[in-house]
Amino acid sequence: MFKLTRKQLRILLFSILLFVLLFLSVSLIRKPVNASLRQPLGLVGLLKREAAGIIFFHRNLMENQSLKRENDFLKNKINSLNEYYLENLRLKEALAFKNKSPLKLIAAGVIARPADNWSLGIVIDKGSYSGIRKGMSAITYLGLVGRVIETTEHTSRIILLNDPNLGVSGIVQRSRQEGLVSGTLGGNLIMKYLPEDADIKTQDIIISSGLDAAYPKGILIGTVVEIGREFSGLSRYALIRPAVNFSNIEEILVVVQ
Repeated sequence: MFKLTRKQLRILLFSILLFVLLFLSVSLIRKPVNASLRQPLGLVGLLKREAAGIIFFHRNLMENQSLKRENDFLKNKINSLNEYYLENLRLKEALAFKNKSPLKLIAAGVIARPADNWSLGIVIDKGSYSGIRKGMSAITYLGLVGRVIETTEHTSRIILLNDPNLGVSGIVQRSRQEGLVSGTLGGNLIMKYLPEDADIKTQDIIISSGLDAAYPKGILIGTVVEIGREFSGLSRYALIRPAVNFSNIEEILVVVQ
């Protein structure tokens, strides 16, 4: 049977006592140590969170800027594609009208408008080199636009139908009543010199009469929206909503005669 010597027994008891003392001391100092370290550790944690926030903020900012640039690029591309699509539709309609029309037509694009007054006229990208001459009429597939008043080799200027200085002989399509159509300061045209017993009413269609050699017969001018009497009381007039929106013309057809 194994027996401890007195020396070994003393060493064992001392070791046990030392372990108990160490255990008790650790338990006693744990709370003060934890309390003393809590604030520095909390500060370290806060600094880590702030540093991570700065790093992630910069990364997110760069990603957002990149996404914004990509979004702007895609928006511009979509807008360009929409513009090409709309232009293609207009050109297809103009081409279809040109192919079906018995008139000889020259297609042209609008490249400028006078800076002083939008209602005076437009400038197109075709001129005498393409066969356009002063006095020729201009139309779209919607109706009558105006008349060529000036040409260069590669451009032409067209006075629009809504200009008060331009007059066109028109007739009521239903009754064949004739009158002179010209522009006004407003958005409508006016048909003047109608007799008191003129057969005309609202919603009547007005077309070119063909009596003026510059304008082929039967080109749509617009629709009657109001009828009134002149101040003299001797004649009547009719306000006409034009078939063409003169403020947004982009392509036209010049009638070659």
